[in-house]
Amino acid sequence: MTTRERGLYLRRMALDAAQEVTVQIAATPAECFAAILDFDRYPEWSSAIASARVLERDSSGVGKRVEFFIDMRIRRVRYVLEYSYRPLTELSWHSVDGDVQSIEGRYRFRKLGPALTEATCRQEIQLGFWMPGPLRKLAERTALKQSVVEFKAAVEQRRAASPPAPRQAARKTASQGTKRKSARR
Repeated sequence: MTTRERGLYLRRMALDAAQEVTVQIAATPAECFAAILDFDRYPEWSSAIASARVLERDSSGVGKRVEFFIDMRIRRVRYVLEYSYRPLTELSWHSVDGDVQSIEGRYRFRKLGPALTEATCRQEIQLGFWMPGPLRKLAERTALKQSVVEFKAAVEQRRAASPPAPRQAARKTASQGTKRKSARR
């Protein structure tokens, strides 16, 4: 095998894919952004992430470098991502250490309504190591989409579990008072 053929072979054997997934989340951009920055809770909602640990925080206390371990069935993979963000609208990352050759990505959030956000995640991964064909194809087709769908579910569950905003609570209390007065008559 020539050097050129070997290079082509190795590139085919590594996951070398860029994907983009967009979903609508029944939550505000602020709620989406708060959830995506809560790195310590990623293992609770992401089936692929075995653990996540913030290694470094920025001046406002937001995770800047985060170490992840994922279970890829054939091996456990470690990688460290460095994050940057524009509050409420975008979170970007790139790999700085670990078993993976390269990861670059971003989440973008766009308000569609009072409690409806469009979330778009784009990510490109170059594993840099061989992975069996069937597992590689499965990962290429499903990994990012599954992650975004799991993120959507986590945000919506957090929203449902949180108490209503003060204005909504006041409105709810006022309407209950009106109902009670009507019931007395």
